[in-house]
Amino acid sequence: MAKEFSFDLVATDGIVRSGVIRTPRGEIRTPAFMPVGTAGTVKAMLPENVRATGADILLGNTYHLMLRPTAERIDRLGGLHKFMNWDRPILTDSGGFQVMSLNDLRKISEEGVQFRSHIDGSKHELTPERSMEIQRLLGSDIVMCFDECTPFPAEEAVALESMRMSMRWAKRSREAFGDRPGHALFGIQQGSVYRDQRAESAEALKAIGFDGYAVGGLAVGEGQAAMFDVLDYAPQMLPTDKPRYLMGVGKPDDIVGAVKRGIDMMDCVLPSRSGRTGQVFTRRGVVNIKNARHQDDPRPLDEQCSCPACRNYSRAYLHHVFRAQEIISSMLLTWHNLHYYQELMQGLRDAIEAGGFAAWEARFHAERALGDIEPV
Repeated sequence: MAKEFSFDLVATDGIVRSGVIRTPRGEIRTPAFMPVGTAGTVKAMLPENVRATGADILLGNTYHLMLRPTAERIDRLGGLHKFMNWDRPILTDSGGFQVMSLNDLRKISEEGVQFRSHIDGSKHELTPERSMEIQRLLGSDIVMCFDECTPFPAEEAVALESMRMSMRWAKRSREAFGDRPGHALFGIQQGSVYRDQRAESAEALKAIGFDGYAVGGLAVGEGQAAMFDVLDYAPQMLPTDKPRYLMGVGKPDDIVGAVKRGIDMMDCVLPSRSGRTGQVFTRRGVVNIKNARHQDDPRPLDEQCSCPACRNYSRAYLHHVFRAQEIISSMLLTWHNLHYYQELMQGLRDAIEAGGFAAWEARFHAERALGDIEPV
């Protein structure tokens, strides 16, 4: 087991990368997808079942946990790993994205962000220093520096001001984080869809020095084409010997496109949120289990999938329990989606290590183009 945080590239296929992040709590195989445990739980899943899907790391959320049950309480109870019964690595985001979404409930200044809780309206403040303190109390293995997630669309001058403030906050985050062996701090590149701003941000972050680097400010409404346009150059501005993390992404084809452009890590609520709303991801695209065409279908969601939902239950049953609003529906469909996402990541890693990413990508898109087969 590693005593320090490190990242090693295992294989490259052009700019596509496979590697291993080593932490004192275990290894993270990249490309990696991180299930989101916003409030200390991946909704509808037990931690051991999340691990069984193949997940090496989970994401927790500074904003939500600072409000409830509070970082101080979690610290007194032994830290987030013990609190939520997850003994492997945890990455916590800084709270910047959630604060951005509060709109009229927040006030941004050079010092930080003052905001009102969405739970009870109570007043709080997040600064780079406070974000680092909260993430230390939680016991995060990978800490994200505090930034302003620039909304989209943003005029060039507005995006520039936002990015430069985030870079000043990144420096303060680095200073407040200090020297914590075995724990990592990631910087976050900003700059919206403006290439020169992305370059300036990357240079500022490299001058400060981080253990990994995130591409932030995407997946905020710009659409896949615009996101890929930025990813065609933004990851290559970041160090090649450090992990590159694309925040808040995404759908399966978003993930494949991001990996194609040199991204190592991703996270998204989509697999669990979709599971709770009856949307299922398969090799042939999305299945809406609520549709009536599944009510007499004895087949599994995906004949090639080994998750419990596919191994033990029919589409007809899954349609029934979703329509009946039974809790088992959220459990089984979320488990399937997380299993699918982790199989996707394993497929990517295998293809990269075999030097066959392009052929794998072509098969991925061809299979999805076929669509879900008609019921029997």
